[in-house]
Amino acid sequence: MQEEKLLDIGDLKLFCEDTLLTDKIPHQSIDLIITSPPYNVDIKYNSHNDKITYKKYLEFSSKWLARCFEWLKEDGRLCLNIPLDKNKGGQQSVGADLTTLAKKIGFKYHSTIVWNEGNISRRTAWGSWLSASAPYVIAPVELIVILYKKEWKKIIKKQSDISKEEFINWTNGLWTFNGQNKKKANGHPAPFPIELPKRCIKLFSYVGDTVLDPFMGSGSTMIAALLNNRKAIGLEIDKEYYSLAKKRIIEETKILDKKLLPSLLIR
Repeated sequence: MQEEKLLDIGDLKLFCEDTLLTDKIPHQSIDLIITSPPYNVDIKYNSHNDKITYKKYLEFSSKWLARCFEWLKEDGRLCLNIPLDKNKGGQQSVGADLTTLAKKIGFKYHSTIVWNEGNISRRTAWGSWLSASAPYVIAPVELIVILYKKEWKKIIKKQSDISKEEFINWTNGLWTFNGQNKKKANGHPAPFPIELPKRCIKLFSYVGDTVLDPFMGSGSTMIAALLNNRKAIGLEIDKEYYSLAKKRIIEETKILDKKLLPSLLIR
């Protein structure tokens, strides 16, 4: 049995636990979930097998999405960063399939943001070169699917902190910014940039809301939440990634410098 690890500092809670098994998140306690789950494209994680059959991947996705549905408040939202599709090992419409899966669980669909990451280095083949025989089409984009539990309009109005310029720019469903430099993510193999959760947080949540990332990874969602005056909860199953994320979050948010040391609990 995995030894429990907990970091609890003010507005930050981190758990080194399995999203499918944890009992640390109360039902209907989360305002916004922002996450980028494993893509099943054979990334070399420490603990997670990222090369399973597509059927098993969808079964795994169904389980963690169901947990997220339980944790969200009635007007809670989910920002799901996933691939548009998958070409390695067979073509699959990942974005469409996970969106359909979420709707079957009970989520309601709001919209999809296309993230133009501009990562053309992912191209590995053109299929049939200069021929209509079997060409490959590879789009250097990812999706951020916006889902919600029951009510899209927030039940209680609180303070927003988004600027006029940000609101105009970010309600345009095509976002263009670079991916995360892996060196700055303390060695995690699949980080996403802080810019992604920052935009989702300011656009889809209020100041003081609780933000959860059930696949914390390198800690980008936690950093964005804390730097924008939200409460942050992160789950990470891998002990090494948990430790790396904890170190990065503390360094980049300076949370230990905010006179919160009396509430520090690490075990």
